[in-house]
Amino acid sequence: MSLRLSNIGRRAGQQWILRHLELTVSDGECLALVGPSGCGKSTTLRLIAGLDPADEGTIELGGRDVTRLPAVQRRIGMVFQSYALFPHLSVADNLDLGLKIRGIAIQERRRRVSDVLERMRLKERAAHKPAQLSGGQRQRIALARALLRDPLIYLMDEPMSNLDAQLREDLRPELRQLVLRDQKPVLYVTHDQHEAMAMADRIAVLHQGQLEQIGTPSELYRDPVSLFVATFIGRPQINLLHTESNIVRGVRPEALQLQDDGLPCRLTHLEWLGASQLWYLDSPQGALRMVLAADSHVPETLRVGWRPEDELRFDAVSGRRHR
Repeated sequence: MSLRLSNIGRRAGQQWILRHLELTVSDGECLALVGPSGCGKSTTLRLIAGLDPADEGTIELGGRDVTRLPAVQRRIGMVFQSYALFPHLSVADNLDLGLKIRGIAIQERRRRVSDVLERMRLKERAAHKPAQLSGGQRQRIALARALLRDPLIYLMDEPMSNLDAQLREDLRPELRQLVLRDQKPVLYVTHDQHEAMAMADRIAVLHQGQLEQIGTPSELYRDPVSLFVATFIGRPQINLLHTESNIVRGVRPEALQLQDDGLPCRLTHLEWLGASQLWYLDSPQGALRMVLAADSHVPETLRVGWRPEDELRFDAVSGRRHR
């Protein structure tokens, strides 16, 4: 099965909030949708799920046009930002409810719930209420509920935003393994570009309701098509130098080097990142960020430079990349 969006658009009144969206997600692929608030990420998920109608274009799932089908007929496995678990029901009953509503026989329901709890390594929590579980366990139960639908596609809307940073880091590889083992398409919405780069095979960057660029995490980082993508993807953020008419030069912090004949700078702040240091510099061409090894020492005269091939050039007006 696969997902294909062709010329998808959605408007609110006379204003388009999503326009001309072309997107394909293959079987066994995780595609992340990223972009700032209001760019159309959650709108895209709602259109695919059938919660909102598309004003133009078509949505195909497994080769079938589902654009006008109601949500209940689309076989979507959706995992929300909020776990949406019933607090008064046990873990097992939360999972059983959807199967019961669909008319599955009780013995088959018990087998499926038992199997999915085993898969999630939560069988011993079957009788617990959601309040007795950790955030990571509750997120796995929400995922288990999606798995029980035997969906054609998984839609994930900020599934880990309610978890602390350490738990997100621990859960990412586990979540990716669990959802991709079924060889179904996965569309993963997140505002966290680091999470997108860790989870996804490809990333689609949305900006003002339109697709800005799509590619692998490495392609977006090394070969951005626009100033927007260059600044949105990558942390620490890319350095921007406004030194020529209508040209903005971009250099990644890790591409800066100490050079005897380089740009004179002054260190204003330093952050320890574990295996490296992040230096904040003041220069005649503006503020810069520079990543160095953890054992680096600040020289008496601080000058920095970079290789010509590490510089990205953008049009200052349109923001498009100069090749």
